[in-house]
Amino acid sequence: MQNIKDYFTLQDDVVNLIEGLNSGMNEQLIAGMTNTARQILISSLHESTNRPVLYVTHNLSQAQKVYDELLAITDRDDVYLYPVNELLAAETETASPELKAQRLEVWENWQESDQGILVAPVSALKRVLPPVGQNNQTSLDFKKDEVYPFEETIEQLVNMGYKLADMVTSPGEMSRRGGIIDIYPLTENFPIRMEWFDDELESVRYFDADNQRSREELDHVSIGPVDEFLLTHEQMERGAERLKELLAKSLNKLKKAEDQEKLRESISYDIEQMEQGEHFPGMIKYLSLIYDDVHSLVDYMSEETMVVFDEISRVSETAEQLDREEANWYTDMLETQSIVNGLTLSFDWATVLQKMTHQKVYFSLFLRHIPYTKPENIINISSRQMQTFHGQMPMLKGEIERWRQSNYSVVICAADDERMDRIVNVLDDYGMLAHKVKQNTPLEAEEPLVVKGQISQGFEIPTFKLAVLTEEELFKKRKPKKQKKRQKLSNAERIKSYQELKTGDYVVHINHGIGKYLGIETLEVNDLHKDYMVISYSGNDKLYVPVEQIDQVQKYVGSEGKEPKLYRLGGSEWKKVKSRVKSSVEDIADDLIKLYAEREASKGYAFSEDTEMQRDFEAAFPYEETEDQLRCIEEIKADMEKERPMDRLLCGDVGYGKTEVAIRAAFKAIIDNKQAAVLVPTTILAQQHFETFQERFQDFGVNIGLLSRFATPKQQKDTLDKLKKGLIDIVIGTHRVLSNDVKFKDLGLLIVDEEQRFGVKHKEKIKQLKANVDVLTLTATPIPRTLHMSMVGVRDLSVIETPPENRFPIQTYVLEYNPAFIREAIERELARGGQVFFLYNRVDLIEKVAAEIDALVEDARINYAHGQMNERQLEGVMFDFLEGNFDVLVSTTIIETGVDIPNVNTLIVYDADRMGLSQLYQLRGRVGRSNRLAYAYFTYQQNKVLSEVAEKRLEAIKEFTELGSGFKIAMRDLSIRGAGNLLGTEQHGFIDSVGFDMYSKMLNDAIQAKKKGKTYEEVKPFEVEMSLDLDAYIPSDYITDETQKIEMYKQIQAVENESDIYDIKDELIDRFGEYPQEVEDLLQVSRIRLSAKKERVETIDERQKKIELIMEAEESQKVDGAELFTLANEYGRMVQLATEGKKLKITLQFQRHNRHERYDLLEDFLSKLKQTKNHVINE
Repeated sequence: MQNIKDYFTLQDDVVNLIEGLNSGMNEQLIAGMTNTARQILISSLHESTNRPVLYVTHNLSQAQKVYDELLAITDRDDVYLYPVNELLAAETETASPELKAQRLEVWENWQESDQGILVAPVSALKRVLPPVGQNNQTSLDFKKDEVYPFEETIEQLVNMGYKLADMVTSPGEMSRRGGIIDIYPLTENFPIRMEWFDDELESVRYFDADNQRSREELDHVSIGPVDEFLLTHEQMERGAERLKELLAKSLNKLKKAEDQEKLRESISYDIEQMEQGEHFPGMIKYLSLIYDDVHSLVDYMSEETMVVFDEISRVSETAEQLDREEANWYTDMLETQSIVNGLTLSFDWATVLQKMTHQKVYFSLFLRHIPYTKPENIINISSRQMQTFHGQMPMLKGEIERWRQSNYSVVICAADDERMDRIVNVLDDYGMLAHKVKQNTPLEAEEPLVVKGQISQGFEIPTFKLAVLTEEELFKKRKPKKQKKRQKLSNAERIKSYQELKTGDYVVHINHGIGKYLGIETLEVNDLHKDYMVISYSGNDKLYVPVEQIDQVQKYVGSEGKEPKLYRLGGSEWKKVKSRVKSSVEDIADDLIKLYAEREASKGYAFSEDTEMQRDFEAAFPYEETEDQLRCIEEIKADMEKERPMDRLLCGDVGYGKTEVAIRAAFKAIIDNKQAAVLVPTTILAQQHFETFQERFQDFGVNIGLLSRFATPKQQKDTLDKLKKGLIDIVIGTHRVLSNDVKFKDLGLLIVDEEQRFGVKHKEKIKQLKANVDVLTLTATPIPRTLHMSMVGVRDLSVIETPPENRFPIQTYVLEYNPAFIREAIERELARGGQVFFLYNRVDLIEKVAAEIDALVEDARINYAHGQMNERQLEGVMFDFLEGNFDVLVSTTIIETGVDIPNVNTLIVYDADRMGLSQLYQLRGRVGRSNRLAYAYFTYQQNKVLSEVAEKRLEAIKEFTELGSGFKIAMRDLSIRGAGNLLGTEQHGFIDSVGFDMYSKMLNDAIQAKKKGKTYEEVKPFEVEMSLDLDAYIPSDYITDETQKIEMYKQIQAVENESDIYDIKDELIDRFGEYPQEVEDLLQVSRIRLSAKKERVETIDERQKKIELIMEAEESQKVDGAELFTLANEYGRMVQLATEGKKLKITLQFQRHNRHERYDLLEDFLSKLKQTKNHVINE
């Protein structure tokens, strides 16, 4: 891109602009320039004048686009985005963390260099900030091998806003263990682990939040604060005093006692928090009380900063609109006694402009009078957006010849060397000579030049004699935008939390049933310590489970909100339940294996391998595929190319590109002259798929038919005729496709979307169709990994877990319901031409709520929908909404899961605290389906104290703003639904009766046994009973957190080989520091157990300096007597041999050996037992 920027700076108009800046002109206007050309110009100015730039846009969405463009053009790290929500009300409430993380990055870096480009929406200039110099935004720098007092460091980090947690998984958390501090700064991609020896910092390293293991060593690190405004206790106390004064004045003005009480209630919590020095969401409202003076972002810009306005008239109009909205909102808040009078919440536009004494450059597409501006220099640089050639090379050739005759420089941008070569070759094939050139080559060649660089769109500037094209204009192929390395604020796998065991959780013991986990207790018997899991059962009975039997206990995971029933210890009820579930999973295992075997044996049609045409079709996809998509496509094609009929389930979140995968499968079928049918559960979905397929296949001569209520009887008859004659390649429809009058000439592929939503009769018909055609079933309900793994070899599953590029995370807010705020949120969405989902989950009052919103937002067109409407009514409302016939849909949770309404980008949920996590997650997935920034507002009743569960639920949804968390977040509820869909809904009850994990384990055991043609008893894992006089446990002063201690016990229990044990040693040292002797002993016990398992030794028992080993009968028969005596002789009189029935009994007698020498000898003896056997059986 550098050569294009250099070319810009040589043009007379740009020279004129730079001279204006150098001579001190205050305001200059550039007219006629389009988007990408603007960003290239600003980047050129920034480099040639070496001055910082503040680039102002009219809203956040445009700021994001400009920022992405500049990031690609400059190829430097000093481009920043300062994102602020346009809704003042949202900014003053609790918000999702991405925007804050990006602002913190600006505070951390901008003040140091002050030479970069800062992109900000105009709303950011209006926000109130602490006075320059009082922002307390200091970072702490740490260098390896330097001295930093440990306790003092912890205190400093807590003062910077970090919250102490048992384990660090989210940005903003820290934890301490011994001499180790783990911390997760908001501006880092990974959390950081720092290890001290006394007060010296010995090691600094990144670690992985998922598995808590270290990644890479660092020499130094800079840790910034968690909050944008770090306030001292004194400042907050001063703010509290001033707030009390304002409250008193506001109360005096209120006449009614209930109004006074309401205001007092609204404000007293805030005063309390400030007096205690606690940061809280919404504290930003009181900055004007905490400081004597407040500043704006403009005050933070140095004098030589150049302020650039992107489309100045739109910026001004938006700013004035925001002035009005903010004033109205404040008035509404005062009238509803939600706020006190006398706060400065934002600056009006006139004040911001008054503060702006910097040199300004305005962009305007048209030359016209623009309020607030007095340009001293007007420069007209007319540019136009490049046309799209859609791969029509002769048309491109003609255009290039026209440009060359007019002495243009023609430049084509490509993302990397490979794509540059491809462009040169394609042009060459059509007789156009093009040169691949380096970044610094001047643009003076006769032929087109291909340069490395990424811009969003091409352009032509006649006065510069320049034409710039991108791959998108040439081939309609979009490359993902370049992004600054940004952390995934998806909260690691805190989602593990669905499996993590905490005190008070329900658990299932394989032999005793469901109880409540009370924690770990360390008991001391005969001077030996042992850890036990304590589980309470019905009637307050307690069960102590030694930690080496931890694998017999699973966390109980049932449907959300269901409390399981506790069993009695020693009762017979659990045995009955378990036996019912066992026979059910065995039936399922039988069915699955039988079905699979039948399919393996049946003959279908083997599709031919990919053709050139298939490759062209796939290359025409305008986006970059995700790795998951590519993998799924390969798996499906491999299935189609086999003789047996395909029956594959494709699983992936809404909007993750399942449709494109299905489209490619359909095309593969059509190329072999077969027909494809796409079956969907609703008429609207059929219509949407029909339009998507038509658009995707338009250049490939594929005929597509629609069978649904939206097609007239005449159209349907025509479709049926053509299907029979083979004149239609793909038919898309509802269950109408399953009717008896639908006859295909040669059906080769059936694609079923969300099969679980069809009725029993329709499912039977699908089953008949499945017999000899290839079937691909799509679902958005996640299939849990545990289930996925146990299905290998009995059900073909493909999973898409990664979201497509260029989708913004949904900005999620959790706040009290406030009509003034709701009005502002709806008006803001309508102002950008969008629509709104308003979720209200009570059918009896939904009309009333719709009427209230109608009254609240006068210009909005409102309608409502709920599950008690008949199918046609509901369909009509949804279709009207899809067509944009009204703006706000007030609906219960029946909002169509699969329906894609890209224009809906604001979701408001009423009483969100009363909904399940999976419900909230799926609802939120209905917005953010386009490249626009989407907002989700989860509201709860004013002054309502949330239950702990509801609070956690809302906290989780707020933290999981990162795309793609769907697979993990709603694991609990959705897993069970997914399992029901996969195995039959009647399984739901069975799953709830034993818990999801136990159910998965039982199903897996049954499938593995049936595959081998044995009973479960025959294939169940071999266990060793051990009793050794070793103090082997994890002391509480080594790992203090019980959840993490249980996790470590689980890992130690699950070791399968020596390298697993080394791995655990590394992890222990990495996460918790050097371990004590007791943990060393625990690992030795694990090693001994491992060796005993290999040699099928079923009992190891230690009594008074003797250790007795008993080997399993079958294994004992394999021991060669002579070899065993030879081995025994190596140990002198220490080894005694005997038999117990058919079992070999070996006794090791110790005389002068200490405890640890005994166990080393035992390990040594077990490792040599192998050589005494006739032949070794590999497990």
